[in-house]
Amino acid sequence: MLEYFVYFIYRTGFALIGLLPLRAAFALGQAFGFCAWVLVPKYRRLALHNVGIAFGSEKSPAELRCLVRRHFQRLGANLLCTVKLMRMSPDQILQSVTVENIESMAREFRAGKPVVLVLSHLATWELFASLMPKFVGFVRNASVYQKLGNRFIDKHVRASRSRTGLELFDRREGFQPVIDLLRSGGGVGILSDQHAGDQGIWTPFFGKLASTSPLPALLAKRSRAGVIAAAVYTTGHARWRMVFTERFDTPGASIEALTSKINEIIEQQIRHAPEDGFWVHNRWKTPRPNFLLNRYKRGIYLPKDVPAGKLKPFRILIRSSNWLGDAVMSVPAVRAIKNGRPDAHVTVLAPEKIAPVWKLVAEVDEVLSSPDKSVFAARRLIKKQQPFDAAILFPNSLRSALEVSSVPRKVGYRGHTRAWLLNQIVREPRRPRPPEHHALRFLRIADDCGADVDLAGKITLSAEPLTSNLKHRISLGLCPGAEYGPAKRWMPERFAEVAESVSNGSGEKWILFGTENDAPIGETIAAKLGDKCINRIGQTTLEELISELRGCRALLTNDTGTMHLAALLGVPVVAVFGSTEPRLTGPIGENHIVVRHHVECSPCFLRECPIDFRCMKEVTTEEVARAMMSILK
Repeated sequence: MLEYFVYFIYRTGFALIGLLPLRAAFALGQAFGFCAWVLVPKYRRLALHNVGIAFGSEKSPAELRCLVRRHFQRLGANLLCTVKLMRMSPDQILQSVTVENIESMAREFRAGKPVVLVLSHLATWELFASLMPKFVGFVRNASVYQKLGNRFIDKHVRASRSRTGLELFDRREGFQPVIDLLRSGGGVGILSDQHAGDQGIWTPFFGKLASTSPLPALLAKRSRAGVIAAAVYTTGHARWRMVFTERFDTPGASIEALTSKINEIIEQQIRHAPEDGFWVHNRWKTPRPNFLLNRYKRGIYLPKDVPAGKLKPFRILIRSSNWLGDAVMSVPAVRAIKNGRPDAHVTVLAPEKIAPVWKLVAEVDEVLSSPDKSVFAARRLIKKQQPFDAAILFPNSLRSALEVSSVPRKVGYRGHTRAWLLNQIVREPRRPRPPEHHALRFLRIADDCGADVDLAGKITLSAEPLTSNLKHRISLGLCPGAEYGPAKRWMPERFAEVAESVSNGSGEKWILFGTENDAPIGETIAAKLGDKCINRIGQTTLEELISELRGCRALLTNDTGTMHLAALLGVPVVAVFGSTEPRLTGPIGENHIVVRHHVECSPCFLRECPIDFRCMKEVTTEEVARAMMSILK
């Protein structure tokens, strides 16, 4: 019943507009378009977003807003005039329409060659359905269309389009009848400027990757048809100009190359009359869920004159973890995200205390340092940047979701009462399952976004090349503290014994690293080692820590963020584990040694040991010293 009621309203409006003179319909449509521009902010924003992509580097914000307003007026005028024109005969229509270069199409037909006619939603594009049989009626003419949801309106539209002899093919019924028509020497018109979803080829449109239908190119290849494009431009009050191009397909060109060429021609047509473009369609839609494009069937095609560096970027904001170790463990995921599409521009938002670590990762294009704990400060910082297409959240916190709420696509785990803020939720692995490294948790997020990730393979940090050979370095690093709590800290006196034993055997000096909270531990070890060490605990910024770690041949440490940082820098690590689990948070890479005794109560993951600290006491100085010497040798 509702479907028929909507159809009744549609037919009533159709009949009333049909009574108007064409020029009156154009004027009324302009007024309706202006009202829509005022009253429908959703589509106004979408149109402004689209013209910003297309012309943002060429026009000022004021010019873009003016273009959008004129577009709404032009769209309203052309839509109402289309209703009127569909009731007119071809001869009546041609009193208001001039036609240029129809000979290019007729010439192909007279030579016995079929034609695929590429159309776009410019101005009164429905004119082609009324006029093509008149222009080239000596061959069969057809159009591929998508069935409308309302069956009554669909039936009426089909009847209106076919009244002059145009044949219609529903794309859902397959394309063999279309190919047969082309092989018989006919012509088929295809609207080719819409988002093609998962089946499209990702190729540039106005310099930004867009999913584009390969259908015109596929049909042309299968039927050996020529490819011609046509467009309608508004030239005045209820006046239009229809222009046909010459045949532009080239022998031997791939389907991908021809599809990209079609985008190029449609872009030229739109540039000729920007107000006539169909800007209220989301042409650069962000795919769900795989906005990283590695897995798409038809993939990405870049013309030779458009290298990846010239593409308009797909801007991804990654909210970093708050802890140094977690941040480093997420680096493989960040690299996978960056490599997920050639136009990816990766910005990392990180707390000020760990922001410098992201400058070590070449795949990160920009680092935003959040100066304080205020959600509003982070939101203001994000809004000052160019708009982001997607935000990926590594922390599980509600706060991180609130920070990026202005980004249209937000991806992350369900987290702490924040599912309502996300529009792409990464599913947790089913339990029970074997323990897996925390780096895999971050990689699952990249995988959910469409990155090329081997979740069953070996995780690598792809550490940066060392600035000099390890053998030429003269210092060793020691990090005896742990931010999480005393349960993760091996005894200071044992660290000192190992350091003294290694120094006696190699003659090398130690540098002690840690935070201000580790100062008492550092003083204990420094007193034992004397001039065999330099105590830098509580005296280094993160930048200084990075610089000094790069000068170390190896690092002896607990399970700390410094351990992961050393692994990122390519410094071999000997790590003592007690209350935590190396399968979850161990250093990533091949050249590291974990020393650990698996007692009955470990891993407990407690901050403080409630009993006798047996997991750490069972780790002897001899085995840790042997591990250090094996690395040094």
